[in-house]
Amino acid sequence: MSLPADAPASISPAVPARGMHACPGPDRHPRTPSFRMPRGACDTHVHVFGPAARFPYSPQRSYTPEDCTFEDLAALHRTLGIDRAVIVHGGAHGTDNSATLDALDRDPQRLRGVAVIPSGLREAEIADMHRRGMRGCRMSTVVSGGASFDHLERLSAETFDLGWHLVLHFNRASELVDVAARLERIRSPFVLDHMARIGGAEGVESLPFKVLMSLLDTDRCYVKLASLYRLSALPYPHPDMMPMIERVVEARPDRVIWGSNWPHPICPVPIPNDGDLVDLIPLWLPDAQAQHLALVETPAALYGFDADVAA
Repeated sequence: MSLPADAPASISPAVPARGMHACPGPDRHPRTPSFRMPRGACDTHVHVFGPAARFPYSPQRSYTPEDCTFEDLAALHRTLGIDRAVIVHGGAHGTDNSATLDALDRDPQRLRGVAVIPSGLREAEIADMHRRGMRGCRMSTVVSGGASFDHLERLSAETFDLGWHLVLHFNRASELVDVAARLERIRSPFVLDHMARIGGAEGVESLPFKVLMSLLDTDRCYVKLASLYRLSALPYPHPDMMPMIERVVEARPDRVIWGSNWPHPICPVPIPNDGDLVDLIPLWLPDAQAQHLALVETPAALYGFDADVAA
């Protein structure tokens, strides 16, 4: 793979903590979507928070969410018709993965997880997380109290033999340009959260999007269609995001996954109804085969779900 000639090699620093501001909770009344999910469909991007009385939030957190529990998540997915989910450990809990691991323990057939861990953990601790359903680790320049991109190479080396992937959570799309050369060098698969934070106003001619398309050539890059309502400059159904989605899906439909981003923490726009988000899927993925890849087959392979669940 060759990056665009104007891609710089520098690395952006993590953004500083922005204070423990309170986040509004999700829409507690999701509507039943018109789009019917295929059997085995997976929501690859949700969080659980709390209950804070049992799983306290990190003192280093940059936001404070409402309690959004395992039970809340299960009820949401019953309404949306979703069979499986990946719980991405929420930044409000820092590197204490207890809340996420507790949820995984309660439904090991339906749930997998993405941890937030520093490099340098004991092998036995990572192996225990794997046994309980963790399949990747997330680094972020958005929230404080977690793991920054400084850990990228070491986390790749420490988790590669378990088959884990890395998840990159960007504050700005330009950070993808900064980190791209490092992603080329590691062996691990990696997921670009929220389509690498590339906004509709930036579009297909922007340098970050060109880098994203180049990284798809590595065969290790996955693009997560989640939280795109935050990136659009236009109201629902966010048509300015379509040209980028179409390019990615046309190039590598087998490297696209979908997530709701429930319960939508640190959201700078009005909280969406999750039923509305599900009804964007046939707009983004009008082909039934592409839908099945993004919702069933690719998540099953990436997160290690049992084949009979995805049948």
